[in-house]
Amino acid sequence: MVRRDNSRAGKCIAVYVRVSSRAQDIKSQVPDLERWAAAQDQSVKWYKDKFTGKTMDRPGWKKLEADVRSGKVSAIVVWRLDRLGRTAKGLTSLFSELQERKVGLVSMTEGLDLSTPAGRLMAHVLASVAQYETEVRAERILAGQAAARAQGKTWGGSEKGRRVKVTADHEQIIRTMKSGGKNITAIAKATGLSRPTVYSVLARV
Repeated sequence: MVRRDNSRAGKCIAVYVRVSSRAQDIKSQVPDLERWAAAQDQSVKWYKDKFTGKTMDRPGWKKLEADVRSGKVSAIVVWRLDRLGRTAKGLTSLFSELQERKVGLVSMTEGLDLSTPAGRLMAHVLASVAQYETEVRAERILAGQAAARAQGKTWGGSEKGRRVKVTADHEQIIRTMKSGGKNITAIAKATGLSRPTVYSVLARV
């Protein structure tokens, strides 16, 4: 439980929920968070995003960030740390800012507490792990596609007139390749998506 003190009067606990794509939902996170929130003696405000964790520039997160900086938030609660983000740089910067502003951070799965040295160490380790897992997942997908093409198979292809469903993994690969300087044609070929679809994904960044 996040204890109330005089410095937190008038502030709320921010519960942040994120999934990576429209194909996912937040149902796996919400029940645990609702039970946790019901046990608190402070008001709770929810912030939600359907956005990749590879950037901190997300609509719901930006609203939460603004409330933190205006002194409206006493603590941030997430189901798991990687819901905050999947880049070590972004998470490390966030940890430092929360400490400076005396805003608590609770991760239900990992049981983190940034107010202790051990908690801060664990938070930084988990941030690095989250980024590592993202990079490895993207590499495995690209390697699988290359192997399939070498065998004459088409990865992610579709019959004419039928749209391919864009997954969270597609989005991660597209953004990774784009940030690495790859052109649209190369990205489309690697993912098996059409050029218009790739443009559409990038437009949502």
